[in-house]
Amino acid sequence: TLSASCPDQVGIIARVSGFIARNSGWILESSFHSDALTGRYFMRIEIKADSLPFLLAEFRERFRAEVAEPLQMDWRVNDSAVKKRVVVLVSKQEHCLYDLLARWQARELDIEIPCVISNHDTFRGFVEWHGIPFHHVPVAGDNKQAAYAEIQRIFDDVRGDSMVLARYMQILSPELCAALCGKIINIHHSSLPAFKGPRPYHRAWERGVKMVGATAHYVTADLDEGRIHGHPCGPIIIIGNIRPAADRQPVLARARHLVGFRTHRPQRQVEQHAPARHVQREREVDRLLAVVRHVAGHI
Repeated sequence: TLSASCPDQVGIIARVSGFIARNSGWILESSFHSDALTGRYFMRIEIKADSLPFLLAEFRERFRAEVAEPLQMDWRVNDSAVKKRVVVLVSKQEHCLYDLLARWQARELDIEIPCVISNHDTFRGFVEWHGIPFHHVPVAGDNKQAAYAEIQRIFDDVRGDSMVLARYMQILSPELCAALCGKIINIHHSSLPAFKGPRPYHRAWERGVKMVGATAHYVTADLDEGRIHGHPCGPIIIIGNIRPAADRQPVLARARHLVGFRTHRPQRQVEQHAPARHVQREREVDRLLAVVRHVAGHI
């Protein structure tokens, strides 16, 4: 899949699709939109890899010279045959980690997990039982800068593509957020942009909120302010106290974790057999949202 944005102007689609057609490329799926606020045009095009007469490296070079540079594009293209390498960060709450590793082991997630990093040693045995390296990087008030530098070093050493905070209960440093901009996904256990920070369900209950949910978003230096993937949520019909909503938080967080992660993954590009993959992905998301609706209906 080719992802790109550029200053909005006439003829962008014609130029990009014309380049692909001239090189016998088969477009499997495409999406485009113009953003009036920024004056930029955004696109995402999935191309059948074996329809091209050359390899990915030559596609990149030709596209850069013939299309990207003349249109002043920010762009990328990746080969879907190469699995994304996802580094997982966790603290002491296990539900998101358990769910990710179970689905990874069952091959529901088509990724590599080169390592798990934690500020506690709690899950070392569980992670290593899966054959995944575990790194204990303590984070304290007097060593945060060194700790986050070590996390970045590990991420770079294992050639990570993305980082998922599976209930990692630390605020990442601005330097790490900047170095891995657009690569870190967090799961916030409430519906953003409302109720940022800790104890969101308690504050939502105090305000009389009748929806319970979770949010997947990119991590930035501003707490819980990154671009949002979406919110699985459901209505709370009766609230007697805060405990029922808090008890359902892990299920909703797991659902948001996978829905959000799948939303991020389509950065994969030059897709093979894309229609079947998309149908499967949509069905998996539907199942997760059905779980959320079921849970919310029984609160």
